[in-house]
Amino acid sequence: MIIQSLSSVTGSQWMLIFLSAALIGMAKGGVKGAGMLAVPLMAGIYGGKASTGIVLPMLVMADVMAVKFYNRDANWRFIWRLIPAAAAGILLAMVVGIYINDELFKRMMGMVIIASLALMIIQERRPLSAALTGGWVFGSVFGLLGGFSTMIGNAAGPVMTVYLLAIALPKNQFLGTGAWFFLLINLFKVPLHIFVWKTITWSSLPIDLVTFPAILIGAWAGMRIVRLLPEREFRYFMIGMTFIVALRLFF
Repeated sequence: MIIQSLSSVTGSQWMLIFLSAALIGMAKGGVKGAGMLAVPLMAGIYGGKASTGIVLPMLVMADVMAVKFYNRDANWRFIWRLIPAAAAGILLAMVVGIYINDELFKRMMGMVIIASLALMIIQERRPLSAALTGGWVFGSVFGLLGGFSTMIGNAAGPVMTVYLLAIALPKNQFLGTGAWFFLLINLFKVPLHIFVWKTITWSSLPIDLVTFPAILIGAWAGMRIVRLLPEREFRYFMIGMTFIVALRLFF
């Protein structure tokens, strides 16, 4: 798979790449859903599958910053519930991605996310029992969906937002748990993109490195926005952003 070299990227493409990097940084700074908007922007430049390899190193850089800021707030009990199923979902998507176009899967993910949001709205009015949302089965289902969607299109943000909202974590634990989870699974994906899909190459890495300042600015802006949002408003903001992002997956 051939990726554009650094010197062949046009001015208009650089604008979209830097915008995407800033949105990714903003998402890792706490404004969940912002990074999903970067997915179609990058796909418009590089195509669906190739763009995932360009975006992944950006995500890892942003994940490191998010972990540094929210490190103390992670709830590792829920992270370990997600990781095994997420790894299985990534491996399944790796195989599927070799043979099948990803557009159908994006639409399927959109349907799953919207159904999950309906569950979340019900829970806002009548919370689910802790026996359901806090169990291994509930976490494994969302881990599998998250792993599959993050490998197919770096689109696990909405799935994990629904899960973290469902288990009713406080705002800072929500952000810290998500930060560590995404860093771990994104690092797990790197060798698969290099050796199996071949979407991370020596040509693509310089493009990612150049975007680091934009990621940093986006992360700073995201953390500032999150500090201004109270707990209840934060939860509803997450539901609204996730719904918008899920609709985007259909188009």
